[in-house]
Amino acid sequence: MAMKKFIFATLLAAAACSLMLCAKAYAQEKTISSGSTLNDLMAAYNAESNSKAKYEAFAKKANAEGYDALASLFRAGAMAEQVHMERHADIIKKLGGTPKAEIKTPVVRSTKENLEEAMEQEAYESAVIYPEYLKQAEKEGIEDAIAAFMYAKEAEAAHTRAYAKMLNNIDLSKGLTKAFYVCPLCGNILDALVLRECPICGTNKEKFRKIAEY
Repeated sequence: MAMKKFIFATLLAAAACSLMLCAKAYAQEKTISSGSTLNDLMAAYNAESNSKAKYEAFAKKANAEGYDALASLFRAGAMAEQVHMERHADIIKKLGGTPKAEIKTPVVRSTKENLEEAMEQEAYESAVIYPEYLKQAEKEGIEDAIAAFMYAKEAEAAHTRAYAKMLNNIDLSKGLTKAFYVCPLCGNILDALVLRECPICGTNKEKFRKIAEY
């Protein structure tokens, strides 16, 4: 088991997946039309709320199939989406709106399929959705929204890489447990607190929220 953990950790760190290639494939299939920043925030709040519910369901499936390390990553993903939705909600209220979400029942497939879906979704959000929202926020000069969209864009890119690494090593992850850490400001996910602060937003590592191993 110790050797298996060492191999898994080594491959997880060295796994090669190009975020740009992943994102390009999904971005070519879809386009979005940004309305106003308030509308974009409302759409983002709804999407993040549904992602949270989806990843929580994926985590339960991963546990059931023995992929406990992946289950922890999905729970970290759910917490990260909550960070985004809460920040979006605060800005929506500042702009005079009311945050609303229509939560759909997640479609849960096999753990591998769920992981592939999560990676594709995060790549699309980081490469297409948030860049468009960011342009609109910059056009309107809404600083809070600019910061929120920028952080979300970078965090979703980090999520894509995390899911891709896990996908490349999914067989080795079975039967293993692992902790993950979520930045409370931008929603970044780290698999170890090696750095003193978040590479996206600069939040001190002591403030990161730990997702327990189970």
